[in-house]
Amino acid sequence: MDIIEAIILGLIQGLAEFLPISSSGHLAIAMAAMGIEEEPLLLAVLFHMGTLVAVLVVFWRDWWEMLKNPFKSKALWLLALATLPAALLGVLLSSKIDQLFGAPWFVGIFFLLTTALLLVAERFARSPVPTGRRARKPGVEDVRLTQALAMGAMQGAALFPGLSRSGSTIVGGMLSGLDRATATKFSFMMSAPIILGSTIFEARDLFKAEGGIATALSGGWLAPLIGVVVAGISGYFAIRWMLRLVQRVSLGWFALYTGVLGALVLLDHFVFDFLV
Repeated sequence: MDIIEAIILGLIQGLAEFLPISSSGHLAIAMAAMGIEEEPLLLAVLFHMGTLVAVLVVFWRDWWEMLKNPFKSKALWLLALATLPAALLGVLLSSKIDQLFGAPWFVGIFFLLTTALLLVAERFARSPVPTGRRARKPGVEDVRLTQALAMGAMQGAALFPGLSRSGSTIVGGMLSGLDRATATKFSFMMSAPIILGSTIFEARDLFKAEGGIATALSGGWLAPLIGVVVAGISGYFAIRWMLRLVQRVSLGWFALYTGVLGALVLLDHFVFDFLV
């Protein structure tokens, strides 16, 4: 893994994690195009650390308010409950999901499914967003239990590469009655526990692997360091951008992008065979 590859993968991780276009799907395609058979475990750990830091920095005030009184914080408990479906499915299906990263055609199908979900939300969940000087900013405390569970279920389904985590959870929130701004904020904040969990499990696997961290760093520390910095910075700006963009731009544009990309992936697999 050289520096250029680390920068490309870090940029993809940071941007696509918080845009409704699937970071896992983009990483699978990028790695196939670069001839990387599997994502280096060290980079997976660092990329997740970078995006986790981005979520913590952007919403630091919200996290501080929740953690000051954790047992009284409704939002904190809702975020924890929303994490359970993905956590359970991740433990049960981790080996199966990992196998799908080597099948770009399967990723193409889930890109198309992301397209369908975004179009459904845009068509059937046009909930109003408060505007004006006195409009209160969306808060995770506005989310009901059923809405948190609906978004959690969608986050569990989005473990498959190509099915956007942020897109699926935003759709789940909108279809359950949340306005898109609140659904987007809750979606980003609920990514923190699942990213933290993934980082812990991947770090455990890294240290258990033959040679451990020493082998992982045998190619040098510079590329991984640059990759995590790029993932964190791009993730920060992706969150900021998406929070503003979601109130002004139709999800249909993201659906168009994932639809075209999914079709191209399938066309490549069955016709051109450029990707490995």
